[in-house]
This record gives sequence, C-alpha cells and structure tokens, in this order.
Amino acid sequence: MYTETERLLDRAGKGGPLADDDAITLAELPTTELAPLLAAAARRRDARWGRRVTFSPKVFLPLTNLCRNRCDYCSFRRSPGQEGAWTMTPAEVADALARARAAGCVEALFCLGDKPEGAFSAYRRTLESFGHGSTVAYLHRAGREALALGLLPHTNAGVLEADEMAHLKQVNVSLGLMLENVSPRLCAPGMPHHRAPDKRPARRIRMLEQAGELRIPFTTGILLGIGETRVERVQSLLAIRAIHRRHGHIQEVIVQNFRARPEIPMASAPEPEDLEIAHAVAMARLILDDDVGVQAPPNLNPGGTELLLAAGINDWGGISPVTPDYINPRHPWPHLDTLAAECARLGYTLAPRLPIYESYLDREGFVDPALVEPARAALARLERPLFSAASRTPAPVEEARP
Repeated sequence: MYTETERLLDRAGKGGPLADDDAITLAELPTTELAPLLAAAARRRDARWGRRVTFSPKVFLPLTNLCRNRCDYCSFRRSPGQEGAWTMTPAEVADALARARAAGCVEALFCLGDKPEGAFSAYRRTLESFGHGSTVAYLHRAGREALALGLLPHTNAGVLEADEMAHLKQVNVSLGLMLENVSPRLCAPGMPHHRAPDKRPARRIRMLEQAGELRIPFTTGILLGIGETRVERVQSLLAIRAIHRRHGHIQEVIVQNFRARPEIPMASAPEPEDLEIAHAVAMARLILDDDVGVQAPPNLNPGGTELLLAAGINDWGGISPVTPDYINPRHPWPHLDTLAAECARLGYTLAPRLPIYESYLDREGFVDPALVEPARAALARLERPLFSAASRTPAPVEEARP
C-alpha cells in the first residue's frame, strides 16, 4: 500500500512539477528515504531531456576579482592592492580568447565581482586607462572581441540594472546571476551575506525579473551549505520557478555546493554531504518546469557522477580546456574523456552545447538579431569533432591569475 509520500513522488515522476505545498513537504524527507525521490527526478529528466547530458566548452575570463561584497564563503574577491587582486587588461582578454578559439571552445564566460567601480577609485582609474567609463562598457568591448573570433559570450557580472543588461544583450547570447537563496535570514549579522549588499534577495530577484522582461536567456541557481535550511532551498527554487513562469527566460538552474577553503571566514564550516546535494538536485528537477535545465558542477563533486545523474541533472555546466575555475581554483575541471566514459558506463551520452539553449534561438526577441548567425555557426562547429587530444586536458589548477 502506497504512503502519501510515495503517491506524491509517483505523480511527480510521471507528471508535471511539484505543487508548492508538496515541495515543502518533501523538503524534509529523511536522507534514508531518498531513493524514491531520486528515482522520480530521474524519470522526469529522462522524459524531457533523455539520456544525453551536456556541457559547455568554455574559456573562463575573470575580468576583475575586485568586488564590493564580502561573502563569508568567497575566496575570489579582492580589494585594490590586496595580494591576488587583478583586473584583466585588454591584451590579456585578447590572448585568452585566441587560446580558447584555437582549443575549440564556443563559450566566453565573463565572470567578475559586484559593482567594483562603485567601491574603488583605483579600479575606476584602471577602466579609464582602458578607454572605458564603466565595467559594462568594458564587457561590451570584450564581448565584441569574443564574437569576432566565433565565441559566444555569457556574462555573470553580479547585480546589473535593466539598461546595463539591455546593453550587454547586444553582445551576449545569455546572462547569469546566482540567486543563491531567498532567505533574508542569511543577511543578518553573523550570517554569510551580512557584508554583501548585493546579496539581498529582493535585489537579486528584481534583476531576474528585469532580465525576463528584457527577454534575456538566463542562468541562475542556488548555493548549498551556507547556513540555509532545506525549506529555504525549496523556497528559492519555487521563487525561480515563479519568475520563469512569468517570463519564460530561465534556461538552466545550477545547484552549487559550498566548498571550504582555509582563507575564508567559513573555513571550518561543514561542506554539504553527497546525499544532501543529491536531495537538492532532485528537488530542483521535481520543482522546476521541464524546459529548465538542472546543472551541478562536476569539479565541485569529484566522484559524484553516478549520484548526480541518478538525482536528475541533465547538464554539467562549463568545462574549460584553457583556463581553471577561478572561483574554485583548488578544484580542477574533469578530463572530458574520463567524464564521457563515466557517463557512458551509466548509460548516458556526453555532448557539448552552446551557452544559450537551442530552443531560444527560434524564440522571437530572445536573441539580438546580430547574434543569431554567430550562434548557429557555433552550433555547426559542435556537430564536428571538437577537441584535439591536447585540448581535452584541463588547465593547470595552480594557475593563480589570468
């Protein structure tokens, strides 16, 4: 005889996304009872995405690691003059883009700190020396250079205003911003977002809404292990779903797990356990609408391929043969041959994709007309053998700066 939980999961695996109340109920499902939850999520994934799991071959360009926020779990951000601070010069950007094109990458990921010019006069002077009055202007230039080489830009520059996103849409096929969590509690004194004004949930939700109004294909996600509860994770996923249902622009949601590092305030905080990550992934698949991809970073989950696939992911995110993960430099990208073999052993095919999901190329208004042909040309390249033997090897982890 079925329990109510079993009936709920059976419906979720065969039908549409979980209702809000049902999602909250499953938030507290004991770890010992995860098997039916994962099975339901995998059925939902298979029904929409099949057994093809994707990744984006990318170059990671951390344009600057200067940031006005001070999140307790972040080892990326710096202030001017601090050891390890950098802002990429135009020459460094050009060199990274050229190496990426030679290695067969299709995505140019621009990732940087929040609002640096609003906090640091030294950074403003650096921008002026490059001929730009704002970070967005510099990003626009870098995006044009990427497109000229056949690379498709995707930018995550923290919180942006609507006019800034509209400007970047001219040279980006997609934009991104991690929601992380909708709980204001995480912004209270002693919590990880207390010294991070741009991590206020209302501010980030506003940007997601504005991106939808601008019809920008968008990547967002939640962050696990920063002091949130399971219910708060589910509430965050429900908020993302509600925004997507209003605008139809959320192409993928990342379920990213915190990893401790010695130089951060949360150095001794416990990392989420594997089954806890699997629970969050499965909940994402069962809550989000079927057209939204669910992604988990493979370099933050070494040895987790089987469990994450069982939990319902359909994508591994960006993997680079030319640059390390500058946000998590201690965690190297997996070798593509190894990842492909692991996926094949489990009954999945690993395949490259664009930084914009293909369905958006045919949706009116979601891609700047000038970018449609470059995107289709990049898609055609993905249909040919992509990587040479050398470029299948990830960039060295010890590389400290771009």
